Amino acid sequence: MSTRRQTLRALGAGGIAASLGLPLHSRAQGALLENLKIVVGFPPGGTTDAFARGLAEQLRGKYATTTIVENKPGAGGQLAAQALKAAPADGTTLFLSHDHTISILPLVVKNPGYEPHKDFVPVAGFATFVNALAVSGGTPAKSVDEYVKWVQTQGGGKGAVGVPAPASVPEFLVKVIAQRYQLDLVAAPYRGSAPMIGDMLGNQIAAGVGSIPDFIDQHKAGKLRVVAVLGGARQAALPEVPTFAELGLKGFEDVPYYGVFAPAGTPRATLDEFSAALQRVIAMPEVRERLSGLGLAVGHSSGEQLAARERAYSATWAKIIKDSGFQPQ
Repeated sequence: MSTRRQTLRALGAGGIAASLGLPLHSRAQGALLENLKIVVGFPPGGTTDAFARGLAEQLRGKYATTTIVENKPGAGGQLAAQALKAAPADGTTLFLSHDHTISILPLVVKNPGYEPHKDFVPVAGFATFVNALAVSGGTPAKSVDEYVKWVQTQGGGKGAVGVPAPASVPEFLVKVIAQRYQLDLVAAPYRGSAPMIGDMLGNQIAAGVGSIPDFIDQHKAGKLRVVAVLGGARQAALPEVPTFAELGLKGFEDVPYYGVFAPAGTPRATLDEFSAALQRVIAMPEVRERLSGLGLAVGHSSGEQLAARERAYSATWAKIIKDSGFQPQ
């Protein structure tokens, strides 16, 4: 069993909580929520789902009598976001998501069915991560320069690069990489990172752009190679891999985030209580170690801090998307 799979099993099966033997403080005596539902916009088995399930396990009997994770995959989290908008604003339904659904989809979809700044309120952030360019084992490339030369010689400067979803940050990164290295690269969208990585492992596609958590285990196993990462510094999980900034491609230092969101109008006291509970979970040393091993930079941020990060991230990518010539669909 792979390290990542073992990690995700531990997170999703309560390893983030019960197996550590580290208790959370309960809510006020007799004040447990009856039910807590954490909505996830992606299928079971991924990092987002695993963290949501571990958190739900830890909060059961301490923050709420019953805690469940509801997966609503599809359209890059759009269906899950619409479900959150329709949920009661009483603290019983929360949405655990990363940047794509909150910051990017409203920029690339004309009518996503929700307005994050109007319909949601940020509760807390718990991690950031970076995207990366990886090449399949079927290519000889061990660096970005070698990949560029390989594309030039094998495809006459033309090539396809996998991305986990259409109109996502990875797709726009493919455009930027193509411009930087004067290649004719086409983004090949998949329905999630798993099928993309499957095709990379089968040498059906030579390269892909996705998050470090998507690639890290296969990179360490030598089955594919991460050749460059975004962000302002090299990543602790992959210290040997240079940043694109080191290679001359700057302007992508602002990194994506993971956070929890609630329907607008949810009482502030309820949000603060959940934020404090989340902070205690990610403070557990073994939890931090596990998530860091997946390539996440773990750290709690308040709802206000998460909102500020989301605004800055949206502004950065609004310009990049506009400059790319992309028209919202």
